[in-house]
Amino acid sequence: MLEVNNLTVKYGKTVALSNVSFSVSAGEIVTIIGANGAGKTTTVRTISGLVKPETGNITFNGSPITGMESSKIVKMGIAQVPQNRLIFADQPVLDNIILGAYLRKDRESINQDIKEMLSMFPILAQRQKQMAGTLSGGEQQMLAIARALMSKPKLLLLDEPSLGLAPLIINSMFEVIQKLKERGMTILLVEQMAYKALQVADRAYVMENGHVIMEGLASELLENEEVKAAYLS
Repeated sequence: MLEVNNLTVKYGKTVALSNVSFSVSAGEIVTIIGANGAGKTTTVRTISGLVKPETGNITFNGSPITGMESSKIVKMGIAQVPQNRLIFADQPVLDNIILGAYLRKDRESINQDIKEMLSMFPILAQRQKQMAGTLSGGEQQMLAIARALMSKPKLLLLDEPSLGLAPLIINSMFEVIQKLKERGMTILLVEQMAYKALQVADRAYVMENGHVIMEGLASELLENEEVKAAYLS
C-alpha cells in the first residue's frame, strides 16, 4: 500500500532523514521505533505532505504522492494523528469529530460514522458537548484518532500516541490500536515506547539518526538482543 524509497530530508544543513526506505502492506501494522530525534516524526510528516523531501519518492497504492499537498493526500486515503494530538481545544468534542470529515460530502454516511466513533469511544459520547481542551490527555488522544478516522482513511499514521500519557492510559490506547487492526485498518505506528509498539505490530523498522538500521518481524525484534539493550531495557 505504501512504499517509501531513499527518502532524504534536510532542515537547513541538518540531515533529518538519509536514504530511508520501508513499506507498509494492506491490513498490517508497521511500527517505526527509535529514540527521540531519530527521524520518526519527520518521516510521518513527509508522508503526509507537511515536509518536502530533498530526494526520494513515496507511492501510495501505486500512485506517486511525493511533495503532494496534504489535503490531496488525505483525499487519497491517508490520515495522520499528529504528535501532541493538536485537537481544537476551544471547540466541542463533537465538532472536533465532525471536522475530520471536512473533505467529505456524503452527509448520511458522515452521520453514520459519527455514531460509530461515539460507539467506539464511549467516553467521547459522554463528553461530546464538552470543550475538547478540558479532556484528559488520553481522552484527547482518542478524540484525535476519532477525528482522523472520520476521513475514511485507507492508511492511518499514528505519531507517538503514547506521548505524555499515564501507564494505564497507554495500555488503553494500545487496546484501541489492536481493535483498529482487528477491523482491518492499515497502520503506520511511530512510537518511542518500543515494547508496546512491537507487541501490537506485524513488522518493525528501527531508526537511528535519520537512518533505518534494522528491520524485521516485530516478534523477532522483541527478542533481538541489540533491540532489547537499546530500547527495551
